[in-house]
Amino acid sequence: MKKIILLCSFILIGCVKHAPAHPPVGGILSQKDLDNSKNRSKNLNLIERNQIEDWIKNQDEAFYPMSMNYWVNDKNLQNHRKKENGEVVSYQYDIYDFDLTKLYETPVQNKNKVFGRFEELKPVEDALRHMEKDQEVTLLIPSSLGFGTYGDNDQIPNDMPLIIKLKVL
Repeated sequence: MKKIILLCSFILIGCVKHAPAHPPVGGILSQKDLDNSKNRSKNLNLIERNQIEDWIKNQDEAFYPMSMNYWVNDKNLQNHRKKENGEVVSYQYDIYDFDLTKLYETPVQNKNKVFGRFEELKPVEDALRHMEKDQEVTLLIPSSLGFGTYGDNDQIPNDMPLIIKLKVL
């Protein structure tokens, strides 16, 4: 009898409905929740910008800020012709953390992707639009422009700024 009561107790505990961690799609956040989220993002962005700028100061290589809030090691990248939607690009990149640990063994590689029709990290797409064939650049990306609050559910945890070594093929 004790076993049955114990088993029923576990079943009842397991059936308790827990509040969702995030509001359902189309759900409404309170103004307080929105303000907390906004402040968290703002503070995290400031902290990461300072950390990245400190990291840059300790490098032999120079990095330059881009208009989208990431850095690149090519001072003139924004001066190159910008590719338009419909143009095709083939590229690959490796992802590193700021300890220069490579996060994936094989590079991300995409061939013959059409601008305006592919999903990519915004800084990667932005840099690709200005890069020339066989050009290589290194991007320093804050987490908000990378995989954000949730990471990639694999090797990249939440709120991790990234280094991306990008090459046009």
